[in-house]
Amino acid sequence: DIRVVESGGGLVQPGGSLTLSCAASGFFFSSYTMSWVRQTPEKGLEWVSIISPGGTKTTYRDSVQGRFTVSRDNSNKTMTLRMDSLKPEDTAVYYCLRGSADTPGALANGLRGQGTLVIVSS
Repeated sequence: DIRVVESGGGLVQPGGSLTLSCAASGFFFSSYTMSWVRQTPEKGLEWVSIISPGGTKTTYRDSVQGRFTVSRDNSNKTMTLRMDSLKPEDTAVYYCLRGSADTPGALANGLRGQGTLVIVSS
């Protein structure tokens, strides 16, 4: 099966930290740009971060720049998102997305898993 599986979500207080993981299988992981995206009822789907196939180039949306760090381990076909200084507005379902989230149509049509819920609340 070609799939990605997210894990690591949970409830965290504002200012806290959380690390999300994405495990990929069934495709040549190291050939793909990968992304983290998130979804809320209010904002819909929005991209969070993008990492190049080799992991040397990373991009973040402005609202998470300096707080989130994306990385990948191609030997283990995994990607992580370290989230620090979390804010209530980071509350969302987070998805691992195969491909670059800023490619037209990628958000809606790209391969992603079931997601993992992050709740930032006191």
